[in-house]
Amino acid sequence: MPSPTALIQHTQKWLSSVIIGHTLCPFAKQEIDRGSIRYAVVESGDLQTQLEHVMTECTLLDTDTDVETTLLIFPNGLNEFQDYLDALDLANALLGAQGYCGIYQLASFHPDYRFEGVPPDDVSHYTNRSPYPIIHILREASVERVLKTYPHPDLIPKRNIEKMRGLGIDIMQGLLKACSD
Repeated sequence: MPSPTALIQHTQKWLSSVIIGHTLCPFAKQEIDRGSIRYAVVESGDLQTQLEHVMTECTLLDTDTDVETTLLIFPNGLNEFQDYLDALDLANALLGAQGYCGIYQLASFHPDYRFEGVPPDDVSHYTNRSPYPIIHILREASVERVLKTYPHPDLIPKRNIEKMRGLGIDIMQGLLKACSD
């Protein structure tokens, strides 16, 4: 397994070359330029510990206004996509139980991300594929604020899928693989 530093570097490369490079998230570049993205590696494969880290990051976001968003990287224990989805469901339930509904939201990225009802080999999955399992914690107020200023934010997912289809599966597989080289 790569070191935590290498895991963060791979994630930053993915964010730069895939997410920003292909404008999958039109809001990410501003946060990179501001230096307001926090990257944290959760090395434990224990689910309880992983969920505790999600809550720890929410507490950090509560107190550190210089951090806009956190990318939690999970190199152990969530490699199977279904295990990841189960952990994500638990993390979302925990957000609600801890009073964070409406304050933070979670976005999901995984190396084997698959949209339900879409063929497994469809390139559209690459809109949410990342080098490692990642839970992205976003400030809901910030998301709402930027969506008000962006024309037709509801079209972003459709536009991203069209971009993936235009690039093709070979290019997307290569781009994702290059992030961890």
